[in-house]
Amino acid sequence: MTGTRGGGASRIRLPAAVAALSVVGAGLGLRSVAAGDVAEYGGDSLYTLLIFTLVLLVAPRTSAAKAAALALAVSWGVEFLQLSGVPAELSRHSTAARLVLGSTFNAPDLFWYAVGALAGWLVVTSSAAVGGGRSASLVRRRAH
Repeated sequence: MTGTRGGGASRIRLPAAVAALSVVGAGLGLRSVAAGDVAEYGGDSLYTLLIFTLVLLVAPRTSAAKAAALALAVSWGVEFLQLSGVPAELSRHSTAARLVLGSTFNAPDLFWYAVGALAGWLVVTSSAAVGGGRSASLVRRRAH
């Protein structure tokens, strides 16, 4: 039974890793061709979508709904943390902190994070439906 678990996880990890790299590429591409609201809010959605893919990469048996909820919670948590001023201070000293934590609270970002979480959930559940598999965990029900 251990072999089945590892095999199922491997079938999820590779697509999740490819998706994570694709999302990073899309974010970099978006920033290079767009500006203003398109770049900002598209980046917000991609930020949450990246977290979604990373959840599935680290915990491949997580359902799509749980991965989306966790990605959304992390994104919203980071956004609300910006109200404290800590991310702004860290961002002044570190590009990495600026990319991960941002600096200024912006309420519309909360909506666009939800769009990213929904997009991740839709892709995983629709691909599972088309492929005849189960959603994100793909191995939710185990044979006993």
